[in-house]
Amino acid sequence: MTVVYEKKDGIAYVRMNRPEVKNAIDPAMDDAMWEIFNDFKDDDSVGVAILTGTGDSFCAGADLKKFIPSWVGATPWDVRQRVTRGLGGITRGIHDFYKPVIGAINGWALAGGLEIALACDIRIAAASARFGSYEPRRGYHHGDGGIVRLVNICGVGAALEMLLTADPIDAERALQMNMVSKVVPDDELIAAAEATARSILRNDQSAVRFAKETILSMVGKSLEDQLRLEALYGYSIIANPTTSGRLQQFYDRTDQDRQPAS
Repeated sequence: MTVVYEKKDGIAYVRMNRPEVKNAIDPAMDDAMWEIFNDFKDDDSVGVAILTGTGDSFCAGADLKKFIPSWVGATPWDVRQRVTRGLGGITRGIHDFYKPVIGAINGWALAGGLEIALACDIRIAAASARFGSYEPRRGYHHGDGGIVRLVNICGVGAALEMLLTADPIDAERALQMNMVSKVVPDDELIAAAEATARSILRNDQSAVRFAKETILSMVGKSLEDQLRLEALYGYSIIANPTTSGRLQQFYDRTDQDRQPAS
């Protein structure tokens, strides 16, 4: 089984499972991830996914011996037909669903594996995690969202540093660059991801998904368009049937996780 998929307590666990090749993605594994993320997107029993890798790596990217030959010598029409797919489902092909995905980054996230990590909404790194864009050493660069998301998440300077040098970075440098939200000991990685997932699940899920949609929709827009989108989505969600009940709990001071007044 190239990808292990389990569901428990509202969380979907997705584990890339080719440890003998650092979880490099071959066509069969790519197909499996497409099926899994389509199922996650449509299954109302789960609201958050945790994506990680088996063994000592998150993902070493595409299995080049199996993916690259089909691109060498491809016609422009071939390229146009294939670029809609992306890698592992979430880098491009089905990236626009609004349930959150947490990347639990264990070991190497390299090349296309970095692109998959960046396609997650929140990334938590094990202390042993390493991130790299080695493509320029092989004669090409990211094509599945790596450059776009590096710029959007970490900024132009960080993207230039990683892509022009092709030097890897460790977990602490990734934290400094805002690539990951926290770094934890290796043996606490999944527990940390689950704690974040539970924080998301305690919230109104319509509000969570509207918030994700709003954030992703405003990237690259003008300030005026960003403000309009925020207002449009923000005030639309107030019509959600569950909102009035949650507001009443707030008014009555019976809502969960209420912080004591300081």
